[in-house]
Amino acid sequence: MNENCFNCPRECKNRTSGFCQAGNTMKIAKVMLHQWEEPIISGTKQTGSGAIFFSHCNLGCVYCQNYEISHFDVGESVDAKGLVEIFKKLEMKNALNINLVTPTHYLSQILSALKIYKPKIPVVWNTSGYENPKMISKLKDYVDIFLCDFKYFSNELALKYSSASNYFESCTNSLLEMRKICPDDIIENGLMKKGIIVRNMILPTHFKDSINVLRWIANNLGTKTYVSLMSQY
Repeated sequence: MNENCFNCPRECKNRTSGFCQAGNTMKIAKVMLHQWEEPIISGTKQTGSGAIFFSHCNLGCVYCQNYEISHFDVGESVDAKGLVEIFKKLEMKNALNINLVTPTHYLSQILSALKIYKPKIPVVWNTSGYENPKMISKLKDYVDIFLCDFKYFSNELALKYSSASNYFESCTNSLLEMRKICPDDIIENGLMKKGIIVRNMILPTHFKDSINVLRWIANNLGTKTYVSLMSQY
């Protein structure tokens, strides 16, 4: 069934021909114990984060490091019950958390799975930050940690590299909603159990944009907010 999608700010009128091209059925490209996320997510000596990499993406950055997964129709289809089984298998492998990587375009389907079964370990919403705050509010009681990119302060950069002219407003309003859901950051034995982490990748020649991002975080989320600065370039 083709239907309007409100999962992200693009609000496409037809899921199957929308920006992300994801369709109505979830696709998963990879499931793994991920040891290379932020240390308070992956740990240091433990088994790692239980990462579920969803196919497609609602942002589609031109510089994406997971380009094949986000831009092409790869992976295996799964329904809500199938996703629940993946949750349970990762728990059995002693994953530190359930890490939902690039989940935004499948928010409704993932929420259906979490209503069937809420994992006993923290659930991480690992997002590009291009979110619909009203949809984020639906994750209350189901998501424990928000690992959220804050890619751009400048909407001009967001439009140039991610075709998202309203990225700043969408991301900042969503971060404020995430903080409402997780008012406190809870760390136990060096691992986050509840809270938010904000990521920013410093883009070549655009370091001033990252400075503006950090300033916004300090002024609106507080100077004790966990921030992950990335410098792949």
